[in-house]
Amino acid sequence: MGKRIRIVVVGGVAAGPKAACRVKRLLPDAEVTLIDQDNLISYGGCGIPYYVSGDVADESALRSTSFHVVRDEYYFENFKGIKTLTSTEVLAIDRNKKTIEVRNGLTGIQQTIPYDTLMLATGSTPNTLPIPGVDLDGVFAVSNLHKAIAIKDRIAKGQVSKAVVIGGGAIGIEMAEAFTDLWGVDTTLIEFQRQLLPKIVDWPMAAVLCKHLRDKNVTVFLQEGAIEILGQDGKVTGVCTDKRTLEADLVIMATGVRPRSELALQAGLQVSKSGAIMVNRRMQTSDPAIYAAGDCVEIPHLLTGKSFYAPLGSLANREGRVAGDNMAGIPTTFPGGVGSFIMKAFDICIAATGLSLDVALAEGFDADISLTAPADRAHFFPTQGIVCCMMVFDRRTRKVLGLQAVGPMNDSISARIDAAAAYLSKGADIDDFANLEMAYAPPFSAAIDTINAAAYVAGNICDRRLRAISMEVFYAWMEELGSRPDWVVLDVRHPQQASPFVEKFGKELWLTIPDDQIRTRYRELPQDKNLIIFCNAGSRSYEVQVFLDSVGMKNNLVLSGGFNVIKRIGAGWLP
Repeated sequence: MGKRIRIVVVGGVAAGPKAACRVKRLLPDAEVTLIDQDNLISYGGCGIPYYVSGDVADESALRSTSFHVVRDEYYFENFKGIKTLTSTEVLAIDRNKKTIEVRNGLTGIQQTIPYDTLMLATGSTPNTLPIPGVDLDGVFAVSNLHKAIAIKDRIAKGQVSKAVVIGGGAIGIEMAEAFTDLWGVDTTLIEFQRQLLPKIVDWPMAAVLCKHLRDKNVTVFLQEGAIEILGQDGKVTGVCTDKRTLEADLVIMATGVRPRSELALQAGLQVSKSGAIMVNRRMQTSDPAIYAAGDCVEIPHLLTGKSFYAPLGSLANREGRVAGDNMAGIPTTFPGGVGSFIMKAFDICIAATGLSLDVALAEGFDADISLTAPADRAHFFPTQGIVCCMMVFDRRTRKVLGLQAVGPMNDSISARIDAAAAYLSKGADIDDFANLEMAYAPPFSAAIDTINAAAYVAGNICDRRLRAISMEVFYAWMEELGSRPDWVVLDVRHPQQASPFVEKFGKELWLTIPDDQIRTRYRELPQDKNLIIFCNAGSRSYEVQVFLDSVGMKNNLVLSGGFNVIKRIGAGWLP
């Protein structure tokens, strides 16, 4: 009998366990060792906010299989045949001798472990703000399950009445929801950028989310940064921003994560500028005997061709499987990703895949967007709701670069984002999306699907059949009335819908002619003004634009998304 292959995996949360289990299924005789410095391993980190909120009652559920067995040392050794060392820190890698030096955190005993193939799945670590007070009792970064347990314990014991969340990314928003929804904690969220979820979604989508959070009693401050965390007797008492002071019994720093690559750096492996371990498409590092996967690596972006950092559990598991294949001698590649994202926020869902408009422009694409607001299923079906949808595309190549959506908390958005992600990964263009076949029945979708409708609008813009004004430009104008005296709104909705706007703004700013009367009354429209055509979703506005163009009145722009989007964004100028 030949020598058993020795495979050592460092990191026991997502990519590491997936790779170790895959190797044992392919090479049952291999000697596989899984090492993690924590005593809690193989848990669903993305489920932490739902544990804090109470949606997941017990932390062990995040570490359990579908058949209710906790994934611990016993599980991996007896169910999977994997030697498992928890509470064990890897101190160093000796690439020449092919050994690692480890130390047990409970006993302090050190030992040397040899390997034939090594895998690093060391994950990520939270960013810590360089401000005073971050070490105070009651200040947390949600870095692991232990932190989540400690946070929930404090809240459950009634020790928290006011919380401040620093950072408007997914984790920050989910934690703010958890504190507010179940526990009734007075919660404030602050974000340094001008919108929530920066670089993930664009302003209209983020603005809908922001309004919903505020409607659900989360106080949100944008373009505001924390400059100090305040405390007394070693315990947190508040947060000082550049604009105000906020009281707090609990502070969550949710300012992003960075890859943990210290071991790789010490071993001389190649690391990117962002600190991520560099790997090829077989998840192999610059040392052919060492692999890496999960939150510690960068992967290829299938739209930009560049490497990008995507710390997502779904990708980590897929990367881990590919690494496991290759460590077992089966050549397999991981092509990369497009950066798909989805999250729940109280009663709504927001999701995105591919590039946002801001990112696409920064990457040099000739990018534009279509903004639509259709029903998520047949308009006559009782449970239908409005989905605000934005498609990002390249005007020169017609290539679709991204899709974003926000709407009711159901399956409608995830189905469209998942379909779009698959198409984006294959380089699909607007016409591909326009003809994408989606399953149809009134309880699930509309006959013209949300994706198809977004592509139709994008095609019209690309082909210069539709001239649109962006929602951001429209909002800026409405907030500074008089800045463009040559603009006037043409509201083509029913008079009952339009009359409150006419009464508030006057006919100098807000005209109303229902769309069924445009063909007989268009001569009433001013020739010396630029008309912003306004309806509920934008489709009627486009048809009015086509007609006005046909009679020589091309002084008009369509407000895509219309009142359906505006209603969900909200504004102080609304009647």
